[in-house]
Amino acid sequence: MEDFRRVLDERAVQPLFQPLIDLESRHVLGYEALARGPMGSALESPAALFGAAWRAGRVAELDWVCRAAAFTEAVRGGLVPPLTLFVNAEPVTLGVACPDDLRPAIDLAEGRLRVVVEVTERAVAGDPARLLATVAQARKAGWGVALDDVGAAPASLAVLPFVRPDLIKLDMRLLQGRTTAEAAHIVNTVRAQAERTDAVVIAEGIETIKHAREAAAAGATIGQGFLFGHPAPLPSEMPPPTEAIPLRQARPATPDATPWEVVASARESRRATKEVLAETCMQLEHQGLDAAEPNVLLASFQDAGQFTPATRSRYEFLATRAAFTGALGHGMPVTPVAGVRGADLAADDPLRGEWDLIVIGPRFAAALVAYDLGDDGPEDQRRYDVVVTHDRELVIRAAEPLLRRLVPEH
Repeated sequence: MEDFRRVLDERAVQPLFQPLIDLESRHVLGYEALARGPMGSALESPAALFGAAWRAGRVAELDWVCRAAAFTEAVRGGLVPPLTLFVNAEPVTLGVACPDDLRPAIDLAEGRLRVVVEVTERAVAGDPARLLATVAQARKAGWGVALDDVGAAPASLAVLPFVRPDLIKLDMRLLQGRTTAEAAHIVNTVRAQAERTDAVVIAEGIETIKHAREAAAAGATIGQGFLFGHPAPLPSEMPPPTEAIPLRQARPATPDATPWEVVASARESRRATKEVLAETCMQLEHQGLDAAEPNVLLASFQDAGQFTPATRSRYEFLATRAAFTGALGHGMPVTPVAGVRGADLAADDPLRGEWDLIVIGPRFAAALVAYDLGDDGPEDQRRYDVVVTHDRELVIRAAEPLLRRLVPEH
């Protein structure tokens, strides 16, 4: 641990760079920065370096150090637009101030470099609110967003709608192994997302000409791997300028509306009793989870008391089928049942007046939003104004206020 503290305190992190290549022209379009500890030391590999950081509780600081080192070296080496610099980001860094000594490098990057921030699917299970905030922060800086290691885990496909990445990086195992039904399903799901959103597909781990052909067949237009170059210092002369990798413009900021406000402003509501509402919710839960791939399931129950023993049992089962499951309500614990992430709504949170259910994945999308009319009388006969929509963009927008309220497990 002392060795790690010394490396971090001395900022002794060395960035290496691996090229990203246009698979058709073979032109270099950019480089991914890859952090290394002191050469020959036990902390040289990124796995060892970040493993030590997690154990020491200094991941955010290491992330800043790695990013600043990559930015400094990229500017020094002439990696300027239209070339693009890819940097990895740990969402835990969000909310942790940049150390003062690293601030000049970060500020220089915003003015001189064309940057893409890479996030991984594991962030949605660890901290979905920070994942969304990381993406928003990158876009505010004018940077692009890439979702890394897509296909490595079910959640990587499930978070595609929320991240809406400029670039989708296919996990190397999809290309290096024999084609399977699962791999074909992942590739086709990514192709569909890319078509819907104009995202660019990148294939990682290309080591042979055969891998490059398979990458192109999978819809990738950019490749990365040992066939094109190993991680190394930047070349003494940068490649000649070519066409830049397209990046999406930041979406205009919108008020943090509730799911009801998002959906009901665009769709007509109907009136239903709580009894009918509960039945409709169960239909949507199971319809969404019968899809070929796991989905994200989010539900807001107003109060934890509405999360009854029968509902808890149902959600414990649903969580085994979903990529991520969240339940919100006043008094809801962080883990209301195994596999489900909870969020305690404040007493004055406007979500307490709603009953919301979101089911969304790469292919299926549905949102039920209901506004409590405040009736007295029998519980199952209380009335709500209800809207059900399968409009994908509306569902994504309705899900974001719920994701932002979910806190990480401790």
